[in-house]
Amino acid sequence: MNYSDKTNNQSNKNEDENKLPEYITANLQNYKFLKEIRKGLKENPTDAEKLIWEHLRNKKTGYKIRRQHVVDNFITDFVCLSKKVVIEIDGGIHLKQKELDELRTNTLNEKGYKVIRFTNEEVFANPELVVSMIKAVLDNRKIFPPEG
Repeated sequence: MNYSDKTNNQSNKNEDENKLPEYITANLQNYKFLKEIRKGLKENPTDAEKLIWEHLRNKKTGYKIRRQHVVDNFITDFVCLSKKVVIEIDGGIHLKQKELDELRTNTLNEKGYKVIRFTNEEVFANPELVVSMIKAVLDNRKIFPPEG
């Protein structure tokens, strides 16, 4: 590798670092706080999240799905940004925070996202069925470009 190759590689690296992400979905004022929480969640997924992720990752559904992605002020379990579908896997804690989950769902709906929820029990009992239900929602979801 000669000097010009190194400088070109460095220049491309700097361009990539400065390039805006394709999707900016987070509330930028709160992102720096949510980013740390997101990192912990991503490094320590629940058993149900691990199981379902094996079926969703690498476009196995035909769609790019991200995990622990920030949308507005929320960290979603999974999201397909191109279809604006949020996938939540609800453990026992969600029984105690139904109002908070409703608020979260309503806010995401207002942002144009469809939220689908599955319990840990549903995931463990039949992950293939859960994935087929997710794929059906993704296949049938129509996203219209904004008017203007």
